[in-house]
Amino acid sequence: MPDDKATILIQLDVDAQPSVFDAVVAVDAKVDHLFRHGDVTPENVQDLVYGALFTRGPADLHRTALFVGGSDVAKAEAVLAKIRSTFFGPFRVSVLFDANGSNTTAAAAALAALSSVGGSLQGVPAAVLAATGPVGQRVARLLGRLGATVAVGSRDAARSGKLAERLHATTGATYQGFSNADASDLERTLAKTALVVSAGPEGARLISAAQWKGRDGLRVVVDLNAVPPAGIEGVEANDKNVDRGGIRAWGALGVGGLKMKIHKRAIQDLFRSNDKILDAEEVLELGRDLV
Repeated sequence: MPDDKATILIQLDVDAQPSVFDAVVAVDAKVDHLFRHGDVTPENVQDLVYGALFTRGPADLHRTALFVGGSDVAKAEAVLAKIRSTFFGPFRVSVLFDANGSNTTAAAAALAALSSVGGSLQGVPAAVLAATGPVGQRVARLLGRLGATVAVGSRDAARSGKLAERLHATTGATYQGFSNADASDLERTLAKTALVVSAGPEGARLISAAQWKGRDGLRVVVDLNAVPPAGIEGVEANDKNVDRGGIRAWGALGVGGLKMKIHKRAIQDLFRSNDKILDAEEVLELGRDLV
């Protein structure tokens, strides 16, 4: 019989009001039906998952999928963990985790950087500013997976040091922590860096134009802050692999176009089977040919 059942995406959001942004992307990705739930917690998500699992036979479960989102990434991660433990045997559906856009943004940033250094990050020294945030952590993780040696920055050097240890344990790549609030520590890091990604909060400037423009050895800068002032002064939001004095520059909107393509493709990929968990690494792989 033909595979003619409608696709259903169940949006599970930890915020009271499910994200309109994520809903619009789902519609643009051609999902047939979108069910939206807010205030999702590890305590109430099990029955929602059961509703997805027990309404269609195992052969049709690839036509149902889950999207886990919300502004609080840690809460969303706890929901994802509960979803994983709820699945059993053939009773499972594919899941995309993209709370606060963290995975699709991080994948887009890593792939943008990869494209601007000629297709390989093996051994490339990179620095991620504000790396202890949800997006920064994932950017650093993905850069390490791609072969870079990564300095992870935070206002608190102790926090960045602990993050470096965790990321090394997770990926096996080389990480070191530094304080991006300490001028001398930041300067020492930038002096030996070929790639800089700024993943700070909206409207927070982390480095000035004088700190990066014309710097020997620096090849790429990526700023993920779309709200003025730029996280990296001198990078425009619309920059997309723009040459800024011999250094390739990506702004938040330049990266954002790629992020949107990856987001849509990831939703579409959910319906190819019923056993995918699309986290940062899986999302990165889906976007490799979209740069």
